[in-house]
Amino acid sequence: MPPARKRPRAHDPVRTRAAVLAQFGNVRAAVRTLGPEQLALPTRLGDWTVRDLVAHVGMALTAVDRLLDEPEPMRQDGQLTAWPSAIAADADAIARTAHRLAVEHPDLDAHLAEVERRFTERLDTHPGGRLLPTNAGALPLADYVVTRTVELIVHSDDLNAAVPGLDIPYDRQALAAATRLLADALAVRAPGGSTEVRIPPYAVVQCVEGPRHTRGTPPNVVETDPLTWIRLASGRLAWKDALDGAQVSASGERADLGALLPLLG
Repeated sequence: MPPARKRPRAHDPVRTRAAVLAQFGNVRAAVRTLGPEQLALPTRLGDWTVRDLVAHVGMALTAVDRLLDEPEPMRQDGQLTAWPSAIAADADAIARTAHRLAVEHPDLDAHLAEVERRFTERLDTHPGGRLLPTNAGALPLADYVVTRTVELIVHSDDLNAAVPGLDIPYDRQALAAATRLLADALAVRAPGGSTEVRIPPYAVVQCVEGPRHTRGTPPNVVETDPLTWIRLASGRLAWKDALDGAQVSASGERADLGALLPLLG
């Protein structure tokens, strides 16, 4: 018998909005400390500099503004868990826009302040059920805001990796939402109940075809911490490197997730 279809995870829109703004505020506070030499540093994102990456962080919120300016779809035909795999289509355009914005806005803090003001204003004037035409199909605004936690957590980590000592903090609720969305996306990519993926304290999902576990200790278990999971899911960390570095534990013949990762793009 196939596993029962699980009800999609619900995300509290009030908490999600607060989490997005908290993490965006963490980035803004860090950006204020950066000098010209730090902004010119390379990042792990190809030819992007720190300045380009900061400009791209602003795009995480302006994407909401842009989609609200599009005609509203007639009906929802997308799922939140499809978003991670759908974003690769715009990768080239996103890079061009980030480079352009980095040039057009020499005062990055002022730019991010305006981005935050506009984002807050648009959320205040549109209901969470308003549909947006995203790459993953038509999604409610409240669902799309959840995806902003992934963007902000991933790129906060990118900035921390690029600038020694920057140490942007990770808002707990933003990290939780990003972890859960990416865990749920894995369960959709590899449906099944043979393997349990644990990312304490935020998420546990079952996935991968095979004998379904019902009680006791699962025969196939993967466990890691939230930031390592984010790095694996976003392609910042390879599965083998995580195993070799003891950043993830995997037991059982169906516990190898290497072929399923990354999830983004």
